[in-house]
This record gives sequence, C-alpha cells and structure tokens, in this order.
Amino acid sequence: MLPPLFVAIVLRDLKLALRRRIDALLPVAFFVVALSLFPVGVGPEREMLRQIAPGIVWVCALLAAMLSLNQLFAGDYADGSLEQMLLSGESAVLVAAAKAAAHWTITGLPLVIAAPLFGLLFDMEPRALAVLTWTLLLGTPVLSLLGSVGAALTLGLRSAGVLIIVLVLPLSIPALIFGTGAVAAVEGGQSASAHFSILGALLIASALGAPPATAAALRISLE
Repeated sequence: MLPPLFVAIVLRDLKLALRRRIDALLPVAFFVVALSLFPVGVGPEREMLRQIAPGIVWVCALLAAMLSLNQLFAGDYADGSLEQMLLSGESAVLVAAAKAAAHWTITGLPLVIAAPLFGLLFDMEPRALAVLTWTLLLGTPVLSLLGSVGAALTLGLRSAGVLIIVLVLPLSIPALIFGTGAVAAVEGGQSASAHFSILGALLIASALGAPPATAAALRISLE
C-alpha cells in the first residue's frame, strides 16, 4: 500500500495540472506536432519511415519530457509549499518520489498512450509497435526520475530550463539507446529481452537512487 503522503502529493499535483491545462498539455502537444511533421518532411516511403520510427518517437518523447521539468518544483518553491513539505517532518525522499510520479503521470503516461497511434502513422508492424510501447512504459519513468534530480539542482536559478537539459539529457541517453534497440532487435528477428532487462535495471536504479538525490538537492536549494 502506498504511503498516504505519497498519494496526497500525487493527487494534489494532478488537480493543479487540471487547473493549468495549457501547461500540462504542452509536452503532449509538442510530441504530437513533432511526430506529425516527420512523415511530411521525410516523405511517404514506407520502408524509410518504418526504420526511423523508433528513434523519432523516443527522441520526441525525451524532448517532450524535458519541456515540463522546469516547472516540477518551481510552483511549490514560489508559493512556499515545498518548504513546508520538507519542514513537516515527513520524509523528503517520499516527497521527491511523489513529485516524480506525478510528473510521469501527467507527462509520460500520455506519451506512452499516444505512441502506438503514431507508430501506425509510420507503418510499424504490430509486434514492433508493442515493443515500442513497452520500452516507453519502462523508459519514460526513468526520464521523470532523472529529471527530478536536475530540477532540484537548478531550483531557483536563472536559465534553469537550459541547465536541466544539460544535466539530464546525457543521463537519459542509455534509455534512448536501449529503447530504440529493442525495436530494432524485434524487426531484425532477434529477441529484445536483453534490452528490456537493461531498461528494467535502469528503472530500478533510478527509482532507488533518484529520490534520495533529489531530496538532498532540494535541501541544498532551500538553504
């Protein structure tokens, strides 16, 4: 059973996202527009679209997740609620984990749901499409967890959005590589189990390491 504080923070962030629909929908809108433009620019050749589809979907998902990281803690920092959360005596690690979970629910989950639709746009085969969806389901939480660390480190700084990209993007490359590699393996008639194992290991490592690192960074930023 999830801790009550974790559930309360996630539900609170979801309610705030419903009130600020434009900000919440910006990453999804970017994802949709970017993927829609690629077939127009590349051309209608099916074989080429099928080959580049996994990389394009993953890159667009990665960039879309980056768009909202700047606001992960900024609103709570500005109104003082973040400081109250950390001073309440509750676990700062739990607060960091809940914020990352809420970010994935608002940003990452819609991308996972939308990805199969755009896979059809690129004429992907059903099996490759299923693998792509599973890789995004495993990989997008990694982006949110790593992004929470970058957002906490740059909290209150000028040009925080650029700094977050510089910090988080290199750390996200392994998820991108193995996410696209799993689809390429399936399309080549090979097993994608090794890629899924590595993505799972990345998710476990991020889930265990990112919240404590985020909590420590938040304490430093608020001092």
